[in-house]
Amino acid sequence: MLKNWNVMRVIRLGLGVIIIIQAVMVKDITLGLMGIFFASMPLFNMGCCGVGGCDMPVNKNVETKKEISYEEVVESK
Repeated sequence: MLKNWNVMRVIRLGLGVIIIIQAVMVKDITLGLMGIFFASMPLFNMGCCGVGGCDMPVNKNVETKKEISYEEVVESK
């Protein structure tokens, strides 16, 4: 929970806390539950796909680059 904090994670936590505070001020339990949900996501480093679920897979195929040869085409008049 205390590792890999970045600016976006802090902003998400701040927005979740703001939602919780607003829910307490207007006495809305649904908004409070949403605030708890949004505040818990950065605390546990979860997102739309879970921890690291949105990462792209590493390409393990090593392809050799092929040399492309070009032939010049000259138009004669």
